[in-house]
Amino acid sequence: MGLKFRCERDILAKALADAGRAVTTRGGALPVLAGVRLELSGDQLTITGSDLDLTISTTIEVSGSEDGVAVLPSKLASDVVRSVRAGGVDITVEDDDARIVAAPSEFAIRIIPADEFPELSKPEGDAVTLDAAEFKAAIEQVEKAASSDDARPILTGVLMAAEEGGLRLVSTDSYRLSVRDLAGTSILGEGQKVLVPSRALKELARVVGEEENITLRLGERDAGFEVGTVSVTTRLIEGEFPNYRGLIPTNHPNQLTVDRTTLLDAVRRVRLLAQESTPIRMAMSADGLELVAVTQDVGQAHEAVEEAVYKGDDLTVAFNPEYLIDGIEVAPGDEITLETVDELKPALLKSSEDPNFLYLLMPVRVS
Repeated sequence: MGLKFRCERDILAKALADAGRAVTTRGGALPVLAGVRLELSGDQLTITGSDLDLTISTTIEVSGSEDGVAVLPSKLASDVVRSVRAGGVDITVEDDDARIVAAPSEFAIRIIPADEFPELSKPEGDAVTLDAAEFKAAIEQVEKAASSDDARPILTGVLMAAEEGGLRLVSTDSYRLSVRDLAGTSILGEGQKVLVPSRALKELARVVGEEENITLRLGERDAGFEVGTVSVTTRLIEGEFPNYRGLIPTNHPNQLTVDRTTLLDAVRRVRLLAQESTPIRMAMSADGLELVAVTQDVGQAHEAVEEAVYKGDDLTVAFNPEYLIDGIEVAPGDEITLETVDELKPALLKSSEDPNFLYLLMPVRVS
């Protein structure tokens, strides 16, 4: 099966890299899954990578000479195309080799038998159009709080659930919880919910670029997202997401209000002395807020945060600095509030301006 086309280096390199992000790096998988599938039809080249759970496919315009299908080793093909001089790259596949030519360089790469590449199904559901920028922002607000531990697959997902008048995204790794509501977005039927791997949503957010819309199709077992010329398909996670509503305290007697950037900068500075998994303490009183980090045998940092306003009983709460920063970074708007009950109950980080986001954070016990 032959295949022959010419393409600009940068366009081809980006397409190979995008599709290659779905390619499995785990050992023990089918060898063919270390490859990307190239399919040329006229001047349309479609490049697909998959690890069977996640599939990324992208279509680019090339100057095609001979239609065909071939599977190339993903990392090697990507590295080779990226390494050649800028300009046109000619790729010819015949027999067992793919020849990649961009003068003065010439490479021949052994290809992988194309018939071993799995048949990948597309989700069948109805197409729903989402605002790309808004959905990307929502993904970025929840994906950090999802777990990366495959031992608890349910927590590696983001719950997408139908709520009154919109769609809710929820994630938790059991140390923190992030909730984002997209008002007026109805993808699911009433009471319906799906669990989408956070990895797939992360990859989706990466490819949004300047696109205005995302097209979503939800099947029984998978979800497909199309953004411009890229499509991301993922298997849904099966199982029951934890009942998160019971975790969100309804009554918070203490409230701290502070400029988001001011707090973020202060926490980042103090974190320099919160080493070896030392928490950052937030001492809140009528005088405002002081941040403290003390690491044994290393040193300590103190910072009084300007213009922080606190209402409530004097309280010192300690947090994991990374988790605290993640929440402050993704909160929308210029001002945030931190609502607390005591030093052990979950604290609620919110945007003063946007009621559609909340981030729940478990304090760290300190002696």
